Amino acid sequence: MSNDVERQVEQFRDRFKQVTDEVSRIIVGNDDVVASVMTCLLVKGHVLLEGIPGVGKTKLVQTLADVMHLEFSRIQFTPDLMPGDIIGTNVVREDASGQKFFEFQQGPIFANMVLADEINRATPKTQSALLEAMQENSVSAGGDTHNLDQPFFVLATQNPIEMEGTYPLPEAQMDRFLFKLRLDFPGADQLYSIVDRTTQQSEPKVRRVLEKEQILEMRSTARAVPVSKPVMEYAIAITLATHPESDKGHELAKKYVRFGSSPRGVQSLILGAKVNALMSGRVHVSCEDIRAVTKPALRHRILLNFEAEAERIETDAILQSILESIEEPKG
Repeated sequence: MSNDVERQVEQFRDRFKQVTDEVSRIIVGNDDVVASVMTCLLVKGHVLLEGIPGVGKTKLVQTLADVMHLEFSRIQFTPDLMPGDIIGTNVVREDASGQKFFEFQQGPIFANMVLADEINRATPKTQSALLEAMQENSVSAGGDTHNLDQPFFVLATQNPIEMEGTYPLPEAQMDRFLFKLRLDFPGADQLYSIVDRTTQQSEPKVRRVLEKEQILEMRSTARAVPVSKPVMEYAIAITLATHPESDKGHELAKKYVRFGSSPRGVQSLILGAKVNALMSGRVHVSCEDIRAVTKPALRHRILLNFEAEAERIETDAILQSILESIEEPKG
């Protein structure tokens, strides 16, 4: 490893740890979730965050934006929210001479970090406006295309327990998210820390430890990590094992899965593994890195059948069996 590459890797790890350490001053526990959110940001992906109310989903995103000095925007999704409320709209203005003209008024999507709170409470038409911006990194209005400033990162939250009055994201649209992460209910010790931090006269404050330019540098470093052909074949084998119709499909996939992961699943495995490799001090991706990101990268890309729902089989259990059954490449 050359000195220049070694310096880049060390700098990447230091900056990553600075962010996660600072966020942990506010967010109790869920260190893996914080690291996974950072991973998505650094490979130009987006996150779908699932958890019951009150576990800190919104606070996590606000804290990350503060720590990284990013422009933050929060959109509360409701059934009456319209696409124009997200991307913006053309409004009529009048100049000094009395001439009227259209001017584009930017919506809350024009920020570096966008929190789409309770995305499954808005109609599919409104959801699609957000998902299009995520995919294209631009929005179209009145025949004009407006590019979104980089870094652009969407973190959407959804509540898994209140299904009344919601519009669940179709599987094809969930595929746009690089990772699906779950915030679990905190344990007794963590609850003590949460209460202790949030019921005093003042809550802890965070420092701004990164700037936009440094985040873009980290993105460039992460994308440059090489992946060997055997490791890529290992990631492909995991993805194919989720397909019930494939001759490489796992026995649990054949029994419980309707549709397996899309090609975006392989891309997510490789991109997430690159950051995991750098955080492990390596400049190449290993099978260990692929395994580390398999569940968040694929759990929302597998559509279970009725039999799986009846027997309460979860995608994570199927993915775990797949990981245990696929051998690493030799050599």
